[in-house]
Amino acid sequence: MHKNNLSYKRLINKYFKFIKSQEVLSEPFRDKKNQLDNFYLPICERIYKKYTKNKKTIIIGLTGGQGSGKSTISKILKIILKINFKLNTVIFSIDDFYKTLNQRRLMSIKESPLFLTRGVPGTHDTSLLINCLKNLKKLKFKKFSIPKFDKSTDNRVSKKNWQIVNLKPEIVIFEGWCVGAKPQKNKDLLLPVNDLEKEKDKNRAWRKRANRELKGAYKKVFGFINMTIFLKVPSFRYVYKWRLLQEKKLRLNSKGKKTMNKKQIKKFIMFYERITKHMLKNFSKKADAVINVDNKHRLKSIKFN
Repeated sequence: MHKNNLSYKRLINKYFKFIKSQEVLSEPFRDKKNQLDNFYLPICERIYKKYTKNKKTIIIGLTGGQGSGKSTISKILKIILKINFKLNTVIFSIDDFYKTLNQRRLMSIKESPLFLTRGVPGTHDTSLLINCLKNLKKLKFKKFSIPKFDKSTDNRVSKKNWQIVNLKPEIVIFEGWCVGAKPQKNKDLLLPVNDLEKEKDKNRAWRKRANRELKGAYKKVFGFINMTIFLKVPSFRYVYKWRLLQEKKLRLNSKGKKTMNKKQIKKFIMFYERITKHMLKNFSKKADAVINVDNKHRLKSIKFN
């Protein structure tokens, strides 16, 4: 392992401090040191080795169902990569590339009313995303900004509040619930997976368009990824449970802003169900690293492919 006693002590202190800042009273982190030693450090060692092969910026695709821990794990990996491996890391989410509310309103009129709700492929600005990934990998790097999306207002924030990238990163962590997703076969689109599809997508226009997007623009986006990490949740029903926890965090951090209640969340995650279930079934074979998350939200096992 690429560490010495001094850097490991610094890492432990920073790691525990970060974990404490993330903990929600109803769900404390478990097995903290074990997870650092047996999951996060081995992953970072792999990332470091991959980077040192040619020392060009590498894109890590970190994916998993809603509430699986992508944002938190991204930040933990960034801490380790900085302290132990001296690597400059930039993190961003596919969520920050959602189309604006007005763009989705137009799409809902032209394509299907379901496209008003952010989530599925087709609701992201893939041109902006491809441009961002190109900028991050440029040999002659120039300072630029990455958009930010405010889920409490369901819209992109103004440009002055975007994430500024001043220095060329060695590592980019590109996280998101559908990052790396593959399209389904056309026959698999025939039957609805839930009441939302059954009642609101009877002509299958919504799911067909989302699937076409995965075959086209999103395939180009995911083509930039050099290594994929998949957080595999026990089943889709835990997405609802953990999405509730996410909403609790959002309420704490966005006081006075709009958040969703239980009924709204139950409806909202139906938009994500088809692709999440498809990834749970198939993505383990394609990912470079698969982390199994147990029903108590703990990292249970890791497998490198």
